[in-house]
Amino acid sequence: MSHVPAATRALRLLRFLATRSGPVSAAAVAAELELPRSSVYQLLEAMAEEGFVTHLPEERRWGLGVAAFEIGSAYLRHGPLERLARPLLRRLVEETGATAHLGILHGPDTLYLLKEQPPHAPTLITGVGVRLPAHLTASGRALLAHLPRAQVRALYPAAAAFVDRTGHGPSGPAELRGVLADERRAGYAVEEGQVTEGFSSIAAAAFDHNAAPAAAISLTVPSARPVTAAALAAGARDAAAELTRRLGGRAPELW
Repeated sequence: MSHVPAATRALRLLRFLATRSGPVSAAAVAAELELPRSSVYQLLEAMAEEGFVTHLPEERRWGLGVAAFEIGSAYLRHGPLERLARPLLRRLVEETGATAHLGILHGPDTLYLLKEQPPHAPTLITGVGVRLPAHLTASGRALLAHLPRAQVRALYPAAAAFVDRTGHGPSGPAELRGVLADERRAGYAVEEGQVTEGFSSIAAAAFDHNAAPAAAISLTVPSARPVTAAALAAGARDAAAELTRRLGGRAPELW
């Protein structure tokens, strides 16, 4: 690793600290970066001077500093996810005539960040800032399908955690697990009348650099519209794959 530029080492160190649940020792950093401990101390001290890491002397450990938080906050203020996804959604609307959404998970809910629709599109309950139960929405299930099973169990521990809007949709943990397994294998999620009677949605997930689900792109049409699920799914999956590429992400391996 001696030939690796110092800037690259610093970025790798930041990424390593960001993936830890708490501060770590210099020895752990040295093992991860495959660097001599003396070099790691020099790197940590230089980054501490700029505020990107902080030293906890009593614990003899290092963690992220305030400057790292400021960078993350600036990233969120710039809305990069929405900026990267909006052109993809607009293209989908032009190609399919469907209403397109970008959604993320917010606890057990789907939170919609973007909505693009064709002229004279029917009114939908979904909109920017709207939250809906994730297990009922195609976007939410496309994301839940790629979460660790323990995380899904934490969100949906018992039947009491499930609500419905139209009398349709998973009503318990076992049913949800079965639906998510099928949709994970298919590569997309389908929702028919579970959010609004008479409308259907298809969604596919985009992933970050850790292969974790970052957001979902969905397409919604009237259920009576003569279009196959496979046709809409292909568009949603292609757009999600492109968003994954733009995020510098990678798709996960199937379980």
